[in-house]
Amino acid sequence: MPNAWTQSSPSRVIQADNLDVLPTLPDGAFTLIYLDPPFNTGRSQKRQATTSVRTIQASGGHATGTITGFKGQRYERIKGDLLGYDDQFEDYWAFLEPRLIEAWRLLADDGTLYLHLDYREAHYAKVLLDALFGRDCFLNELIWAYDYGAKSKNRWPTKHDTILVYVKNPKGYYFDSSTVDREPYMAPGLVTPEKVAKGKLPTDVWWHTIVSPTGKEKTGYPTQKPVGILRRMLQASSREGDWVLDFFAGSGTTGAVAAALGRKFLLIDQNPESLAVMHDRLGELPDVDFVDADRQTRLGA
Repeated sequence: MPNAWTQSSPSRVIQADNLDVLPTLPDGAFTLIYLDPPFNTGRSQKRQATTSVRTIQASGGHATGTITGFKGQRYERIKGDLLGYDDQFEDYWAFLEPRLIEAWRLLADDGTLYLHLDYREAHYAKVLLDALFGRDCFLNELIWAYDYGAKSKNRWPTKHDTILVYVKNPKGYYFDSSTVDREPYMAPGLVTPEKVAKGKLPTDVWWHTIVSPTGKEKTGYPTQKPVGILRRMLQASSREGDWVLDFFAGSGTTGAVAAALGRKFLLIDQNPESLAVMHDRLGELPDVDFVDADRQTRLGA
Protein backbone atom coordinates (compact mmCIF):
# COMPACT_ATOMS: atom_id res chain seq x y z
CA MET A 1 0.00 0.00 0.00
CA PRO A 2 1.49 3.38 -0.92
CA ASN A 3 2.32 5.88 1.78
CA ALA A 4 2.02 3.43 4.68
CA TRP A 5 -0.50 4.48 7.30
CA THR A 6 0.69 5.84 10.64
CA GLN A 7 -0.95 7.73 13.50
CA SER A 8 0.45 10.96 12.03
CA SER A 9 -1.01 10.31 8.56
CA PRO A 10 -3.81 12.47 7.19
CA SER A 11 -7.30 10.99 7.14
CA ARG A 12 -7.55 8.50 4.30
CA VAL A 13 -10.04 6.84 1.97
CA ILE A 14 -8.78 3.60 0.40
CA GLN A 15 -10.27 1.69 -2.52
CA ALA A 16 -9.44 -1.95 -1.84
CA ASP A 17 -10.64 -5.26 -0.47
CA ASN A 18 -10.55 -4.50 3.25
CA LEU A 19 -8.96 -7.87 4.02
CA ASP A 20 -5.94 -6.83 1.95
CA VAL A 21 -5.47 -3.58 3.90
CA LEU A 22 -6.35 -4.46 7.49
CA PRO A 23 -3.33 -6.73 8.20
CA THR A 24 -1.01 -3.85 7.20
CA LEU A 25 -2.33 -1.59 9.98
CA PRO A 26 -0.73 -1.52 13.45
CA ASP A 27 -2.26 -3.06 16.57
CA GLY A 28 -4.44 -0.84 18.74
CA ALA A 29 -4.50 2.09 16.33
CA PHE A 30 -8.20 3.04 16.49
CA THR A 31 -10.35 4.27 19.36
CA LEU A 32 -13.61 3.52 17.52
CA ILE A 33 -14.44 1.06 14.77
CA TYR A 34 -17.85 1.23 13.11
CA LEU A 35 -18.84 -1.62 10.80
CA ASP A 36 -21.92 -1.76 8.63
CA PRO A 37 -21.20 -4.95 6.65
CA PRO A 38 -23.48 -6.10 3.84
CA PHE A 39 -26.36 -8.06 5.33
CA ASN A 40 -25.91 -10.43 2.41
CA THR A 41 -22.43 -10.69 0.91
CA GLY A 42 -23.90 -10.54 -2.59
CA ARG A 43 -22.31 -13.77 -3.81
CA SER A 44 -23.03 -17.44 -3.30
CA GLN A 45 -20.07 -19.18 -1.70
CA LYS A 46 -19.99 -22.74 -3.06
CA ARG A 47 -18.61 -25.38 -0.71
CA GLN A 48 -16.06 -27.75 -2.19
CA ALA A 49 -14.29 -30.86 -0.96
CA THR A 50 -11.07 -28.88 -0.61
CA THR A 51 -10.78 -25.16 -0.19
CA SER A 52 -7.88 -22.83 0.44
CA VAL A 53 -8.23 -20.98 3.72
CA ARG A 54 -6.84 -17.50 3.89
CA THR A 55 -4.80 -17.22 7.09
CA ILE A 56 -5.31 -14.11 9.17
CA GLN A 57 -3.33 -13.86 12.40
CA ALA A 58 -5.37 -12.94 15.46
CA SER A 59 -4.29 -11.78 18.89
CA GLY A 60 -2.37 -14.61 20.54
CA GLY A 61 -1.11 -15.98 17.22
CA HIS A 62 -4.18 -18.00 16.22
CA ALA A 63 -5.32 -18.27 12.61
CA THR A 64 -8.83 -18.38 11.23
CA GLY A 65 -8.52 -21.97 10.04
CA THR A 66 -7.84 -23.33 13.52
CA ILE A 67 -8.75 -20.49 15.86
CA THR A 68 -10.06 -21.47 19.27
CA GLY A 69 -11.09 -17.92 20.08
CA PHE A 70 -9.72 -15.30 22.40
CA LYS A 71 -11.59 -16.96 25.27
CA GLY A 72 -10.73 -20.63 24.63
CA GLN A 73 -12.41 -23.78 23.36
CA ARG A 74 -15.91 -22.47 24.06
CA TYR A 75 -15.72 -20.43 20.87
CA GLU A 76 -15.16 -23.40 18.57
CA ARG A 77 -17.94 -25.35 20.24
CA ILE A 78 -20.49 -22.55 19.88
CA LYS A 79 -19.37 -21.77 16.35
CA GLY A 80 -19.74 -25.42 15.39
CA ASP A 81 -23.23 -25.57 16.86
CA LEU A 82 -24.34 -22.52 14.87
CA LEU A 83 -22.74 -23.66 11.64
CA GLY A 84 -24.55 -26.97 11.93
CA TYR A 85 -27.82 -25.17 12.51
CA ASP A 86 -27.91 -22.80 9.53
CA ASP A 87 -26.02 -23.21 6.24
CA GLN A 88 -26.65 -19.61 5.22
CA PHE A 89 -25.01 -18.44 8.41
CA GLU A 90 -21.91 -20.48 7.57
CA ASP A 91 -21.48 -18.51 4.34
CA TYR A 92 -22.03 -15.20 6.07
CA TRP A 93 -19.72 -15.88 8.98
CA ALA A 94 -16.95 -17.14 6.69
CA PHE A 95 -17.05 -13.68 5.15
CA LEU A 96 -17.31 -11.70 8.39
CA GLU A 97 -15.19 -13.64 10.90
CA PRO A 98 -11.67 -12.78 9.66
CA ARG A 99 -12.64 -9.13 9.41
CA LEU A 100 -13.91 -9.07 12.98
CA ILE A 101 -10.69 -10.69 14.16
CA GLU A 102 -8.77 -7.88 12.50
CA ALA A 103 -11.12 -5.28 13.97
CA TRP A 104 -10.44 -6.58 17.46
CA ARG A 105 -6.68 -6.42 16.89
CA LEU A 106 -6.91 -2.87 15.60
CA LEU A 107 -8.94 -1.53 18.53
CA ALA A 108 -7.07 0.55 21.11
CA ASP A 109 -7.18 -0.74 24.68
CA ASP A 110 -9.86 1.85 25.49
CA GLY A 111 -11.59 1.31 22.14
CA THR A 112 -15.12 0.37 21.13
CA LEU A 113 -16.53 -1.67 18.25
CA TYR A 114 -19.97 -0.82 16.83
CA LEU A 115 -21.27 -3.63 14.59
CA HIS A 116 -24.40 -2.65 12.65
CA LEU A 117 -26.59 -5.57 11.54
CA ASP A 118 -30.18 -6.35 10.70
CA TYR A 119 -32.49 -8.77 12.49
CA ARG A 120 -31.51 -11.73 10.28
CA GLU A 121 -27.89 -11.78 11.46
CA ALA A 122 -27.79 -10.00 14.83
CA HIS A 123 -28.66 -12.95 17.07
CA TYR A 124 -26.02 -15.18 15.49
CA ALA A 125 -23.37 -12.47 15.70
CA LYS A 126 -24.18 -11.74 19.35
CA VAL A 127 -23.67 -15.36 20.42
CA LEU A 128 -20.43 -15.70 18.49
CA LEU A 129 -19.01 -12.34 19.58
CA ASP A 130 -19.73 -13.23 23.20
CA ALA A 131 -17.76 -16.43 22.73
CA LEU A 132 -15.00 -14.92 20.61
CA PHE A 133 -14.37 -11.74 22.61
CA GLY A 134 -15.94 -12.56 25.97
CA ARG A 135 -19.31 -11.62 27.43
CA ASP A 136 -17.57 -9.18 29.75
CA CYS A 137 -16.64 -7.14 26.67
CA PHE A 138 -20.27 -6.77 25.57
CA LEU A 139 -21.47 -3.23 26.32
CA ASN A 140 -24.84 -2.74 24.62
CA GLU A 141 -27.32 -3.95 22.08
CA LEU A 142 -28.56 -0.75 20.47
CA ILE A 143 -31.84 -0.71 18.62
CA TRP A 144 -32.15 1.89 15.87
CA ALA A 145 -35.87 2.28 15.23
CA TYR A 146 -37.13 4.24 12.24
CA ASP A 147 -40.45 5.11 10.68
CA TYR A 148 -40.05 4.51 6.97
CA GLY A 149 -40.06 1.49 4.67
CA ALA A 150 -41.91 -1.83 4.75
CA LYS A 151 -45.68 -1.84 5.30
CA SER A 152 -46.33 -5.55 5.81
CA LYS A 153 -49.90 -6.58 6.62
CA ASN A 154 -49.28 -10.23 7.48
CA ARG A 155 -46.73 -9.60 10.27
CA TRP A 156 -45.41 -6.74 12.36
CA PRO A 157 -43.52 -4.45 9.92
CA THR A 158 -39.74 -4.56 10.38
CA LYS A 159 -38.61 -1.07 11.35
CA HIS A 160 -35.31 -1.44 13.16
CA ASP A 161 -31.63 -2.36 12.88
CA THR A 162 -29.42 -3.76 15.63
CA ILE A 163 -26.03 -2.31 16.60
CA LEU A 164 -23.89 -4.56 18.81
CA VAL A 165 -21.38 -2.67 20.96
CA TYR A 166 -18.24 -4.40 22.30
CA VAL A 167 -15.25 -2.90 24.08
CA LYS A 168 -11.63 -4.03 23.99
CA ASN A 169 -11.07 -3.66 27.74
CA PRO A 170 -14.21 -3.86 29.92
CA LYS A 171 -12.34 -2.18 32.78
CA GLY A 172 -10.82 0.66 30.80
CA TYR A 173 -12.92 1.65 27.79
CA TYR A 174 -13.64 5.28 26.90
CA PHE A 175 -17.25 6.47 27.12
CA ASP A 176 -18.47 10.02 27.77
CA SER A 177 -22.25 10.43 27.64
CA SER A 178 -22.01 14.12 28.57
CA THR A 179 -20.85 14.93 25.02
CA VAL A 180 -23.82 13.25 23.32
CA ASP A 181 -26.58 15.33 21.73
CA ARG A 182 -29.68 15.10 23.89
CA GLU A 183 -33.14 14.27 22.63
CA PRO A 184 -36.65 15.45 23.56
CA TYR A 185 -38.58 13.73 26.34
CA MET A 186 -41.40 11.57 24.99
CA ALA A 187 -43.62 12.63 27.93
CA PRO A 188 -42.47 16.18 28.72
CA GLY A 189 -45.41 16.73 31.07
CA LEU A 190 -43.91 14.24 33.52
CA VAL A 191 -40.64 16.15 34.08
CA THR A 192 -39.68 19.65 35.10
CA PRO A 193 -39.47 22.51 32.59
CA GLU A 194 -35.71 22.61 33.23
CA LYS A 195 -35.37 18.98 32.17
CA VAL A 196 -37.58 19.56 29.13
CA ALA A 197 -35.33 22.42 28.03
CA LYS A 198 -32.17 20.33 28.54
CA GLY A 199 -33.48 17.15 26.95
CA LYS A 200 -32.61 13.63 28.00
CA LEU A 201 -29.71 11.34 27.27
CA PRO A 202 -30.49 8.63 24.71
CA THR A 203 -31.14 5.11 25.95
CA ASP A 204 -30.27 1.91 24.08
CA VAL A 205 -33.29 2.46 21.81
CA TRP A 206 -32.60 5.19 19.27
CA TRP A 207 -35.57 6.68 17.46
CA HIS A 208 -34.13 8.32 14.37
CA THR A 209 -35.52 8.64 10.87
CA ILE A 210 -33.69 7.20 7.88
CA VAL A 211 -31.90 9.49 5.43
CA SER A 212 -34.66 11.41 3.69
CA PRO A 213 -34.93 10.55 -0.03
CA THR A 214 -35.35 14.27 -0.74
CA GLY A 215 -33.15 15.75 2.02
CA LYS A 216 -29.81 17.55 1.73
CA GLU A 217 -28.05 14.65 3.44
CA LYS A 218 -28.94 12.18 0.68
CA THR A 219 -26.00 11.10 -1.50
CA GLY A 220 -27.81 8.55 -3.64
CA TYR A 221 -25.91 5.63 -2.12
CA PRO A 222 -28.47 2.88 -1.43
CA THR A 223 -27.38 1.87 2.11
CA GLN A 224 -26.46 5.34 3.42
CA LYS A 225 -26.83 5.70 7.20
CA PRO A 226 -27.93 8.96 8.87
CA VAL A 227 -25.38 11.42 10.22
CA GLY A 228 -27.29 11.54 13.51
CA ILE A 229 -26.71 7.85 14.22
CA LEU A 230 -22.96 7.99 13.60
CA ARG A 231 -22.62 11.29 15.42
CA ARG A 232 -24.00 9.78 18.62
CA MET A 233 -21.50 6.89 18.52
CA LEU A 234 -18.50 9.08 17.84
CA GLN A 235 -19.46 11.65 20.46
CA ALA A 236 -19.69 9.01 23.19
CA SER A 237 -16.85 6.65 22.29
CA SER A 238 -14.07 8.84 20.87
CA ARG A 239 -12.32 12.09 21.65
CA GLU A 240 -11.19 14.96 19.45
CA GLY A 241 -8.04 13.85 17.64
CA ASP A 242 -8.77 10.11 17.98
CA TRP A 243 -8.72 7.78 14.97
CA VAL A 244 -11.93 6.17 13.68
CA LEU A 245 -12.00 3.19 11.27
CA ASP A 246 -14.78 2.08 8.94
CA PHE A 247 -13.86 -0.67 6.48
CA PHE A 248 -17.29 -1.09 4.92
CA ALA A 249 -17.38 2.64 4.31
CA GLY A 250 -20.25 2.87 1.81
CA SER A 251 -21.27 6.50 1.40
CA GLY A 252 -18.64 7.80 3.83
CA THR A 253 -20.95 8.96 6.62
CA THR A 254 -18.41 7.85 9.24
CA GLY A 255 -15.76 10.08 7.67
CA ALA A 256 -18.10 13.06 7.33
CA VAL A 257 -19.09 12.84 10.99
CA ALA A 258 -15.52 12.22 12.17
CA ALA A 259 -14.28 15.29 10.32
CA ALA A 260 -17.09 17.45 11.72
CA LEU A 261 -16.22 16.32 15.26
CA GLY A 262 -12.46 16.77 14.91
CA ARG A 263 -11.59 13.07 14.66
CA LYS A 264 -9.24 11.49 12.12
CA PHE A 265 -10.62 8.69 9.94
CA LEU A 266 -9.60 5.76 7.76
CA LEU A 267 -12.28 4.51 5.37
CA ILE A 268 -12.02 1.41 3.15
CA ASP A 269 -14.36 0.16 0.42
CA GLN A 270 -13.77 -1.67 -2.85
CA ASN A 271 -16.95 -0.55 -4.61
CA PRO A 272 -16.15 2.14 -7.25
CA GLU A 273 -19.62 3.62 -6.75
CA SER A 274 -18.86 4.04 -3.05
CA LEU A 275 -15.53 5.71 -3.76
CA ALA A 276 -17.15 8.14 -6.19
CA VAL A 277 -19.73 9.14 -3.58
CA MET A 278 -17.06 9.56 -0.90
CA HIS A 279 -14.89 11.64 -3.21
CA ASP A 280 -17.81 14.00 -3.86
CA ARG A 281 -18.69 14.10 -0.18
CA LEU A 282 -15.23 14.33 1.42
CA GLY A 283 -12.98 15.55 -1.38
CA GLU A 284 -13.14 19.19 -0.30
CA LEU A 285 -11.98 18.43 3.25
CA PRO A 286 -8.39 19.40 4.09
CA ASP A 287 -5.80 16.67 4.69
CA VAL A 288 -7.67 13.70 3.21
CA ASP A 289 -5.87 11.24 0.91
CA PHE A 290 -7.80 9.09 -1.59
CA VAL A 291 -5.82 5.96 -2.45
CA ASP A 292 -6.38 3.05 -4.84
CA ALA A 293 -4.47 0.29 -3.05
CA ASP A 294 -4.75 -2.20 -5.94
CA ARG A 295 -3.15 0.17 -8.43
CA GLN A 296 -0.76 1.64 -5.84
CA THR A 297 -1.87 5.15 -6.78
CA ARG A 298 -3.73 8.07 -5.35
CA LEU A 299 -7.27 8.29 -6.68
CA GLY A 300 -7.66 11.22 -8.99
CA ALA A 301 -3.89 11.47 -9.50
